[in-house]
Amino acid sequence: MQKMLLLGDEAIAQAAIDAGMSGIYAYPGTPSTEINEYVMASKEAREKGIVASWCANEKTAAETALGMSYAGQRTMTCMKHVGLNVAADAFINSSITGANGGIIFLVADDPSMHSSQNEQDSRFYGKFAMIPILEPSNQQEAYDMVHYGFDLSEKFQVPVMIRITTRLAHSRSGVVRKPARPQNKAGLPANLRQFVLLPAIARKQYQKLVMNQPMFLQESEQSSFNAYVPGKDKRMGIIACGLAFNYLMENYSDRSVPYPVVKVMQYPLPEKHIRKLYEECDSLLVLEEGYPIAEEMIKGFLNLGKTVKGRLDGTLPRTGELNPTLVAAALGIAQEETLGIPSLVAPRPPSFCAGCPHIDSFIDLNEVIETYGKGRVFSDIGCYTLSALPPYESINSCVDMGASITMAKGAADAGLVPAVAVIGDSTFTHSGMTGLLDAVNSKSNITVIILDNATTGMTGGQPSAALGKIEQICKGIGVEEDHIRVIKPLRKKHEENMKVIREEMEYDGVSVIIPRRECIQTLNKRMREKFKEKTKAAGK
Repeated sequence: MQKMLLLGDEAIAQAAIDAGMSGIYAYPGTPSTEINEYVMASKEAREKGIVASWCANEKTAAETALGMSYAGQRTMTCMKHVGLNVAADAFINSSITGANGGIIFLVADDPSMHSSQNEQDSRFYGKFAMIPILEPSNQQEAYDMVHYGFDLSEKFQVPVMIRITTRLAHSRSGVVRKPARPQNKAGLPANLRQFVLLPAIARKQYQKLVMNQPMFLQESEQSSFNAYVPGKDKRMGIIACGLAFNYLMENYSDRSVPYPVVKVMQYPLPEKHIRKLYEECDSLLVLEEGYPIAEEMIKGFLNLGKTVKGRLDGTLPRTGELNPTLVAAALGIAQEETLGIPSLVAPRPPSFCAGCPHIDSFIDLNEVIETYGKGRVFSDIGCYTLSALPPYESINSCVDMGASITMAKGAADAGLVPAVAVIGDSTFTHSGMTGLLDAVNSKSNITVIILDNATTGMTGGQPSAALGKIEQICKGIGVEEDHIRVIKPLRKKHEENMKVIREEMEYDGVSVIIPRRECIQTLNKRMREKFKEKTKAAGK
């Protein structure tokens, strides 16, 4: 079969195309973004008629995928770990409705918070929803698990979660493809009431989910992805989950670990393998990315006196990514001293791109805010969050998607007036609109600045669902037309823009200011493509 060199994200996308997927729905979020981008760019996916869409947020993406599953076709919804919080309502309830066509929730976690506000572990959500979880240790397994995940979903009529982490998503390896499978024909579920979660139906569906748990466990015990690997040195047994299995192997050049190992790639935890390991070995070491979930569970069902080491007892760091060096230290393998990091590659704080329109917006805002005193600007999540850093230091909060408007409302209700919310155009349609509606209904005294750069800039320039619609949306929500102001953030308009900001901050009610100028990155890209077309047309 064809072998391809793919990122983990690309391996998952190619697998979904090969496995007969009919639709993929997502909201961009690092480290999951490349999955949908790969399918959108795939000629093969287009020829198969695979629908690939960016959605307003992760909840709408998950619900759309669930609709495609209802109609009998295979589908995937992708998000980063914090996106699963947004989709949690649909995600948890989908475990009760079950599936018709196979449905995979692909969730990419970001331990060490490379580009995230927390490092939560999505396996908790999978366990909470009581559905099977798959966790690949390399790109080939990521590819294979998509095929298996669709089969598992259709076998048990339940959604399946695939959890990956940043290193797997963004590292590249050779992947052998499987033969392409046909897509499912559309068809209604055998039970037309299963997706109707009225209490009487939901109770039956929930009971079915609970009754399926032993079968999920049996499937995990028999899964080829989980394995007991014998070892001669029984002083320690190792449980290695997902990518941590790779870090373990990297410490042995011949890939021969002296200790017995249980490789965990599918959950529920394969209890028989782990019990065998516990009975044979003097102690256990648990290696896992993220929270100490397996470690806690193992201490729970094997609370018989032997030592279980991992993140909880400090054998491994409690937070952050694992790597081969940390695993080596946990194994007691001496580390050779290495050279220090050259200053050229030393960590540098992130900053706005040169020419970014947000810079001028924050210069304008900062100067106006000086009149009232600092501490009253509530931000959202996007490129503009960088304004928290010197030299701007403009914002005072960044909690979750959409929280800028609602936090400003709460502060204004508490008497902190003027209160300002700063939010991006894409984030506004993701989860800011409902907060604005609350503010309008309460006649809150806030000023909302919607930074419109016509793209989802932070994740690479995906289309913004708000493009060309912001004024109409705000007007429809109920913001007075006279207090929806559009400005152009340019240095030469500094005085003019400050006047608008000051006027709206003095207004006793909800006002919206829209600084509008295209993202410098998408502008540059557009100009390059235009130049290429002109050159081509000129025959050069």
